[in-house]
Amino acid sequence: GAQQSVTVANPVSGASPDLLPHFQLEPEDVYIVKNKAVSLACRATPATQIYFKCNGEWVHQGDHVTQHSTDHGTGLPVMEVRIEVTRQQVEKIFGLEEYWCQCVAWSSSGTTKSQKAFVRIAYLRKNFEQEPTAREVSIEQGIVLPCRPPEGIPPAEVEWLRNEELVDPALDANVYVTPEHSLVLRQARLADTANYTCVAKNIVARRRSASAAITVYVNGGWSTWTQWSGCSTSCGRGWQKRSRTCTNPTPLNGGAFCEGQNVQKTACTTLCPVDGAWSEWSKWSVCGAECTHWRSRECSEPAPRNGGRDCHGPELDTRNCTSELCSHATPGAEDVALYVGLVAVAVCLVLLLLVGVLVYCRKKGGLDADVADSSILTAGFQPVSIKPSKADNPSLLTIQPDLGTATMTYQGSLCPRQDGPAKLQLPNGHLLSPLGAGRHTLHHSSPAAEGADFVARLSTQSYFRSLPRGTTNMAYGTFNFLGGRLMIPNTGISLLIPPDAIPRGKIYEVYLTLHKQEEVRLPLAGCQTLLSPIVSCGPPGVLLTRPAILAMGHCVEASAENWSIRLKKQSCEGTWEDVLQLGAEPCTELYYCQLEAQACYIFTEQLGRFALVGESLSMAASKRLKLVLFAPAACPSLEYNIRVYCLSDTQDVLKEVIQLEKQLGGQLIGAPRVLHFKDSYHNLRLSIHDMPSSLWKSKLLASYQEIPFYHIWSGLQPFLHCTFTLERLSPSTCELACKIWVWQVEGDGQSFTVNFNIAKDTRFSDWLVPDSEVGAPALVGPSAFKIPFLIRQKIISSLDPPGTRGADWRTLAQKLNLDSHLSFFASKPSPTAMILNLWEARHFPNGNLSQLAAAVAEVGKQDGALFAVSEAEC
Repeated sequence: GAQQSVTVANPVSGASPDLLPHFQLEPEDVYIVKNKAVSLACRATPATQIYFKCNGEWVHQGDHVTQHSTDHGTGLPVMEVRIEVTRQQVEKIFGLEEYWCQCVAWSSSGTTKSQKAFVRIAYLRKNFEQEPTAREVSIEQGIVLPCRPPEGIPPAEVEWLRNEELVDPALDANVYVTPEHSLVLRQARLADTANYTCVAKNIVARRRSASAAITVYVNGGWSTWTQWSGCSTSCGRGWQKRSRTCTNPTPLNGGAFCEGQNVQKTACTTLCPVDGAWSEWSKWSVCGAECTHWRSRECSEPAPRNGGRDCHGPELDTRNCTSELCSHATPGAEDVALYVGLVAVAVCLVLLLLVGVLVYCRKKGGLDADVADSSILTAGFQPVSIKPSKADNPSLLTIQPDLGTATMTYQGSLCPRQDGPAKLQLPNGHLLSPLGAGRHTLHHSSPAAEGADFVARLSTQSYFRSLPRGTTNMAYGTFNFLGGRLMIPNTGISLLIPPDAIPRGKIYEVYLTLHKQEEVRLPLAGCQTLLSPIVSCGPPGVLLTRPAILAMGHCVEASAENWSIRLKKQSCEGTWEDVLQLGAEPCTELYYCQLEAQACYIFTEQLGRFALVGESLSMAASKRLKLVLFAPAACPSLEYNIRVYCLSDTQDVLKEVIQLEKQLGGQLIGAPRVLHFKDSYHNLRLSIHDMPSSLWKSKLLASYQEIPFYHIWSGLQPFLHCTFTLERLSPSTCELACKIWVWQVEGDGQSFTVNFNIAKDTRFSDWLVPDSEVGAPALVGPSAFKIPFLIRQKIISSLDPPGTRGADWRTLAQKLNLDSHLSFFASKPSPTAMILNLWEARHFPNGNLSQLAAAVAEVGKQDGALFAVSEAEC
């Protein structure tokens, strides 16, 4: 920087300080641009000599250009001196110190030094230290565009261009430039969408940064819902809907579309108008004194309701009864005729009543004979006795009748009284009191027809013609009031028919069928997705006095805020109807559903075809997918295919794929994994990595394969898979090591580490269920239940009535973690029976009876009137 001039006094005695040189012009800092020399000048008065000294060395006298003049005001002499400095002079000391020059002026009184002037070489480098980058920002969001200009001497000045026009913060209050040269937009506006360029300049050059594209986007917002439309039907059950649009605001510049549904549907019921209709005319009245009689009718068959039209026509009809000739009879004769008529009517009524009583008695006698005739219930069955358990059996509820044969007839007293019987007790108390002695008949049946005969019988009925003709995915049996169970092996699908669900005296042939999804058309709308297999049980229309329980798997990660789940049932006409919305108050007591983590249990008093359908309420809604890897068990060629299945996480679908792969000669090469697939509209991607290139190569041209979102989300395409075709470089190569990634874009993912010998590795074969491990598809009577029949009946009779201190079925439901269903249990004649039925459906065949016994015992401890049952009673 410049320094103040310094005066050096001459030691000569008597010199006047007023006559020391005074600088009127001092040298100033300058920059050398390219190769142009710069000029330094100084002027002083009074001065006899002036010389420049640069970097401590005097400049040669010949390099000075001197000019003399006189100050007109004072008359003192003025001297002005100039020198030129070249780029070469400065570069000689470049890097050592800065180049500077200073004037020294002499007079007779002494010398004076000027300030130092620095001479620098000016430059501006080409590359910016930091350039602005392209960004996408939401409207009203703040934006900071950084810019660090290139290094230069003198330092560069910075300005900003928007679409090549200068940005002036003085004209736009929303914009300012920081001391670090960053451009700040306080709140992004749509007009701020542009290309921004940072410009740096000094006396040497002008540099431009790369342009940064700023896009200000607007995320879409929903408008308000429209009013609900009218019901789609003018009579009966229909739909109404309302809609909204993504226009508040409309998404712009790539902004996100609105999340959620633009249409909502809800069920509606319109009361059907009923037009009134006349009843039959009454009989004519007795001819009156005016020679007229009359008759009447009412608008009551039916009466008009729900806006229906009234009856048209007269309500009263009057006529002359003597053809205009009125003859007056004596009062006595008229009375006699009236009394005779009344007596005749009374006789007719008595005769009709007698006939009705006789007909009723005969019908009742015939019905009792049918019910009592054990051949109706046991035709074709062989008798077998029920053997009581030993007295030292430690657990009461494990007492099982001997049902080793398929059928039995038991006659005799179920609970005879004995003196001093051995009591079977639960821990910490008794359970059951003795049942009264009596005579009971139990009939235990099994399927009486072979599979082909049963299906042939069903095929004669029009409703069942859509059932599969084979028995692979079907179970069937013949049941009476003792109930039973149907199971489709290795699918998790079963039907529990509780005791007394079938009326006594009735025998039903019941079937349970798993449908392939290509066989049954289930229409889905909007974001609806199939969450379970499609299952039929029947025959439909049969009378059930208690709900049967249909169990099947599902693949939903259920949460009330993410899902609306409905139970659908197909009518006889083929249309699918919503019969239950889970989590909502049921509109009918015919259906109820207990939804658990991987299975659902459907209480139904009407058999038919069912499916569980969900509609996502947010993008966080997810389904479980089962990822399974298969490959050929033998590989005679160089090519080797790995098939990656993406299945709904239910047992029935996995069973179908295993059967399919067995036909293809495939084997499992990795433990199945679960992936949570979200309703985010993003596809599923699959890729293979980390293969040893010296042994294998992939024939896949792209870096990944992709399964479209809607193919997976609908749930209607069960066996979706991708195939990775690999090629061995040598026939002797048997070891395969790689990684397979499966992930949803912006979602969950899973990876498989495959380390496999394609010739002999069978370590994952245990995951495949052998065909022999299928179990019995039909269990009839007591053998179908874990809880012995008599123990069950006594638990029901003990816990159904309200107990003291709450020791009743409500406490049992709480002990079994079923207290969320109390309102449903309470709506049934026997709440305890519903609880035990659900326990049977959930825990067969591996249920822990000791835990149930402990729960029942805990209920018993709350009441002093505890119960016991003898060995003979079982």
